Amino acid sequence: MIIQINTDKNITGSEKLTAYLESTVSGALTRFSDKISRLEVHLSDENSHKEGLNDKRCMLEARIEGMQPIAVTNQDGTMEQAIDGAIEKLKASLQTILGKLKTY
Repeated sequence: MIIQINTDKNITGSEKLTAYLESTVSGALTRFSDKISRLEVHLSDENSHKEGLNDKRCMLEARIEGMQPIAVTNQDGTMEQAIDGAIEKLKASLQTILGKLKTY
């Protein structure tokens, strides 16, 4: 699974953030890693330098071979919370979609 990280102009894409994302995402999605060819992570700060509630946004887009991409978005107060929420939403979506594809 290839992980591609994109940030807006308000988020600094540091090595620490990249390492955190790669370990968190790959760890949480291990069960689906053979189905996902690429995972795109889009991070943004909705209101830039101003303070605000739920202004950090994480969008995850999973590319599954032979299917349309699955995208989920989560907004929260901190970037870590936004990432964790998006991961949980993506896991739920993947379980639903891939569960329906199983043949019994």
